[in-house]
Amino acid sequence: MHSKGAGGLLRAMRMKSRPVALRGGALARPPNFTRNAPDALASCADAWLEMLRGRRYSELTVRQHEADLRIFMAWAAERDVTRAGEVTRPILEAYQRWLSLCEATSGRNKGKRLGWGTLRHRLHVLRSFFRRLTRENVILHNPASELEMPRRERRLPVQAMTKEELSRLLAVPNVTDPLGVRDRAMLEVFYATGIRRAELASLELTDVGTERGTLTVRHGKGGKDRVVPLGPRALGWIQRYLGETRPHLSGDARVMALFLTGYGEAFSPSVLSHAVTSWMRVAGLSGRGSCHLLRHTCATHMLEGGADVRYVQQLLGHESLDTTAIYTQVTINRLIEVHTRCHPSAQVENAASVAAEKLAV
Repeated sequence: MHSKGAGGLLRAMRMKSRPVALRGGALARPPNFTRNAPDALASCADAWLEMLRGRRYSELTVRQHEADLRIFMAWAAERDVTRAGEVTRPILEAYQRWLSLCEATSGRNKGKRLGWGTLRHRLHVLRSFFRRLTRENVILHNPASELEMPRRERRLPVQAMTKEELSRLLAVPNVTDPLGVRDRAMLEVFYATGIRRAELASLELTDVGTERGTLTVRHGKGGKDRVVPLGPRALGWIQRYLGETRPHLSGDARVMALFLTGYGEAFSPSVLSHAVTSWMRVAGLSGRGSCHLLRHTCATHMLEGGADVRYVQQLLGHESLDTTAIYTQVTINRLIEVHTRCHPSAQVENAASVAAEKLAV
């Protein structure tokens, strides 16, 4: 994503003119599941996903549900289970045990067992899918109704970046190159607003409120909109990007995306993750995370600066205050400060150090 010198923009303009088929990656493989019966799992899945779209679920959510459902259907097909009526509770429990032994195939958790969140989401998709089939009388009973969900893990978020580490990361993009200006602007927006990677990828030009210094996040998690403050620094980098870089990347006035790739298209969440991960590697923060680490850092620095947790909840777009409250557990600097001021043992140590200083004088 990062290029040195003016040549970076020239290369981006050449990339933009290449056919879609030559832009890397392979086209999605066509579905190969059997649809030879009304209650075939694949046919039922098609109808369920269309129902979700009709209920205005975000396309990102629908695609994730489809991916999780296809994993189950592939597993079931290997066991000659291709129809909804053939799925029983023991079959789903066997699938759950299989999932619990699976390992992540990509990302920083590659080679590790699937996390609680992934397991829970894949099972939740199955429960919703079979509940719908039962309501539509496709099957007589719901085999997933009594499926026990895995216990929730109470883990702290990844440790937020320090201000010094954040400064190193922000210094990675080469701002003498127009693409570097774009990259710096994206990092500043991530840190200033704490938005999710999918939310940044879907930002449009009209979402930037220049006069008030705000950013409108549309169709965030749960399909909800919210308005968040940008701050003067992030707004300044956006304005510089709009003036110096975006006009050269945009070849189609109909593309309203705020941040554009070298192809003149909106970023995908996966490309954003890859870019931020590479910048963190250059900054000496390899293995710490990606886009979500900037979200953690935003929340932690806000709380350490004295922000009320309810305002941080609104900034991050959390449905429940409990989700935001976990960040209060990682503001260790504030805890150390209070401990030093209030704990008896710390006060004794402070008194001893003061006495030592007086003797030295």
